[in-house]
Amino acid sequence: MSNEIDVDYFQKIIKKLESRVDYVDIRVGDSTSNSIVMKDSKIDNVDTGINFAVGIRVLQNGAWGSAFTSDINKVEDVANKATILANQLSSDVELTPANPQEDTVESKAKIKIDDVTFEDKISCMKEANDAAQLDGIQSTNITYSEVEGTNLLLSSEGTCILSNNNRTIFSMNAVASNGEVMQIGHKSLGGVQGFEIIKDADLESFGRSISEKAIGLLDAKTPPSGDFPVILDPELAGVFIHEALGHASEADIILQNDSILKDKQGQKIGSDLITVVDDATREDAFGYYAYDVEGTKTSKNVLVENGVLKSVLSSRETAKKLGRQSSGNARSIIKDQPIVRMSNTYIQPGESSFDELIEDMSTGIYLKGSRGGQVDTGRGVFQFNAVEAYTINNGELDDHIRDVSLSGSTLDILNNVTGVGSDFKLSVGFCGKDGQTAPVGDGGPHIRVSKATVGGV
Repeated sequence: MSNEIDVDYFQKIIKKLESRVDYVDIRVGDSTSNSIVMKDSKIDNVDTGINFAVGIRVLQNGAWGSAFTSDINKVEDVANKATILANQLSSDVELTPANPQEDTVESKAKIKIDDVTFEDKISCMKEANDAAQLDGIQSTNITYSEVEGTNLLLSSEGTCILSNNNRTIFSMNAVASNGEVMQIGHKSLGGVQGFEIIKDADLESFGRSISEKAIGLLDAKTPPSGDFPVILDPELAGVFIHEALGHASEADIILQNDSILKDKQGQKIGSDLITVVDDATREDAFGYYAYDVEGTKTSKNVLVENGVLKSVLSSRETAKKLGRQSSGNARSIIKDQPIVRMSNTYIQPGESSFDELIEDMSTGIYLKGSRGGQVDTGRGVFQFNAVEAYTINNGELDDHIRDVSLSGSTLDILNNVTGVGSDFKLSVGFCGKDGQTAPVGDGGPHIRVSKATVGGV
């Protein structure tokens, strides 16, 4: 698809603008996407689309002007509009020093969109769906989505990056009922690859396990309420670190005085056992990208090291205000303004096995999975809903419980970590912020916390 984007044409637009403004960048995207939805064993919806977009952003007198089009014939009009907007405004925007990049980034996909028929994709969905048809299952819902495209980034500083990319995700829900109670099982798999993600998966086991989870929850007990020692599984630990610490480490939120991490760099904010990373370079994770949308080459950003806050996530603009270099976390789709976003955010694994984490717990709660929740980054408090949990008695898992919540203070939880597992898992997901959505990964190992508040949903 890369030959469909005329790099020379957009370079000429840059040349026309650079004498009129302090800075300009152009983002171009050309992509194909497919989405298939199966509800209750029948294909409910099929969407396919070809998307072309051009976004132009100019900086003049410290103010941004930006404009967007999906019509190649209107690019010069859009360029003029962005320039006029910037000249009508006045602000204090500055960028960190340029580090121009010239590169071509190839897709990680082995099996591209057009290499597989819709019939074969639907056949895989049917395989997972058929495996999920267990007694007690009332309905199933499967979504298969894929996108393949080429993105171009050019700037007046000399950046020229052409990226070919793929992203695939396969998600399923199963609803179980016993006539009195309904419970849901959910699982997703995906990555920055092609159809091989689905082809290489055990879809029969995938579908069956989702239904078994939903059915198993029907007989689970309601949770106790109070403060308990807890174990978080990799999924819930990842959601906690993404929502409670990751968002609080985003520079724009810090600059808005809405983060508990403001002015805490270099300070101890958690247990010696906790190291937290945001790493866009992980090719095995859903939030992978080689360069952010400002052309900053990505790297492994250590946010917290052995409990000490080491860095925050930033764009060129927010990094300048904080007196640092951009971390490479400016992200957005082409029609939106870049904002600071996480990529793949996780807790580094430790040295304990799961058995070692629970063996000396006389009482406690083991929480698994996530069904969302709420976070206040300014006050540093959160409340999450786990998919399921187990009570712990004398180092053994006991009662199966459902509809359980976890709440508390972010910094209290980080400081109360007394064990970190040697296992590791990253989940696939999307993160919303300021009306924008970005693909991300989050996760880590099992972690043990000496005290947290547990209750019913």
